[in-house]
Amino acid sequence: MSIATVYSRASQGIHAPLVTVETHLSPGLPKMNIVGLPEEEVKESRERVRSAIINAGLTFPSCRITINLAPADLPKEGGRYDLPIALSILAASQQIPTDSLLDYEFAGELALSGELRAIKGILPFSLETSRLGRKLLIPESNIVEATLIEKLTVFGASHLLRVCLHLSGKDPIDAAVVRILPQEDLLSEERVDFKDVTGQKHAKRALEIAAAGGHSVLMAGPPGTGKTMMAIRLPTILPELNEDDALEVAAIKSMSLHGFNAALWRQRPFRAPHHTASAVALVGGGRTPRPGEISLAHHGVLFLDELPEYDRKVLEVLREPIESGRVIISRANHQTEFPASFQLIAAMNPCPCGYLSDPKRNCQCTVEQINRYRNKLSGPLMDRIDMHIEVPSLKSTELSQQTETPESSQVIRERVVLARARQLKRAKQINAKLGTRQIKQFCHIAQTERDFLQAAIEKLGLSARAFHRVLKVARTIADLEDKQNIEKTHLFEALSYRRLDRNLSH
Repeated sequence: MSIATVYSRASQGIHAPLVTVETHLSPGLPKMNIVGLPEEEVKESRERVRSAIINAGLTFPSCRITINLAPADLPKEGGRYDLPIALSILAASQQIPTDSLLDYEFAGELALSGELRAIKGILPFSLETSRLGRKLLIPESNIVEATLIEKLTVFGASHLLRVCLHLSGKDPIDAAVVRILPQEDLLSEERVDFKDVTGQKHAKRALEIAAAGGHSVLMAGPPGTGKTMMAIRLPTILPELNEDDALEVAAIKSMSLHGFNAALWRQRPFRAPHHTASAVALVGGGRTPRPGEISLAHHGVLFLDELPEYDRKVLEVLREPIESGRVIISRANHQTEFPASFQLIAAMNPCPCGYLSDPKRNCQCTVEQINRYRNKLSGPLMDRIDMHIEVPSLKSTELSQQTETPESSQVIRERVVLARARQLKRAKQINAKLGTRQIKQFCHIAQTERDFLQAAIEKLGLSARAFHRVLKVARTIADLEDKQNIEKTHLFEALSYRRLDRNLSH
């Protein structure tokens, strides 16, 4: 009989390794075997493909059919192989021409009627296809996502028969037009804005510094002081994602259970998982590894409210991603890696009841309860958070007699963008990502300032890691002021954002 080859791709994190679908038709009793490490969903495609071919008015070969998904050591899962398997069978049985198949890559799940259904993870698939210069043929419902790749030729179809007519040249499908997606204005009147936040000048200044340098922040204060309100508004003062980063964010969302929302193109993600979330929900995992909350916050903000209420084991899994910017999920036969370069913003109450040091209400907690509550946060985790700030209760006069109008997100964002531009020009990356060698090179301070900082570090009992984080925050403060050198005032302000180191140690 004959052999036909069709190209598709597997799903492995935000990568899409090439899969070659080889079909061999040979004499023998009618039987269809799929080899090449297929998961159960792929094995089930035998019945879907058979019904789809018959219901499309085509002929399903009555012979022995052997389908190989190469490479054999790469796990294959999901219904994405339905369309390439069906086309390889039709090509091997000479119902469609084989000469044009190698110019394409195919993906799509088949209904029993032959209709094509959308698949997850089409954006990583599209990125890899474009790099090889091939065309992509997918379900129509995946077109919006795939056409984000401007140099890729994409064809969309709603039915198996429509695909066959296109490949046969009888009724060609027009290439999909690249869609320039309308971006929602983050700073429009309908969106949240920092001008809505009354008071809390110190906290807003800290978040501006955090946005400018990409620093992580822990806010501590009684309930109702605006911690969550300010955290939600942080993305409105962050710079817009560039093309490469936006595609990377979209690729991760494409792999998630909820899929990619085209209306959020180029917007920085904001994720706020509940404190009951498990380690798998935060980091990612499952039988087929999916990205967790920290990967879905890639190039954006991960907000953890009520930080001590999270399970300690869940919090400890954050330590490595904060440093490395990635998550590796290991399974018996393979590893999956997801990027996780997020900006951590956390909030907590000063005690279990929340009213310690609140002038309006009396705290009901004992010293033992307060210490147990605060000790839920380990020293190594606290060390990895750049800025610790207190968010006190506002006085009634601050709420009722506001003397000046708060700055809008647009005004703050302009300063943040300029500060980040200075960092990228100097070190090719933002200050929060500077390594030890880069800190020595770009965060150099004079001997007088060094003596002051060392004395302060010793007095506060900070670690070497905290020492470096203070330097990086001071570098960001200098960048906001367009100062080339770090001055004593910058160091003093940076140290003021480590107050919780003292408070949590008692």
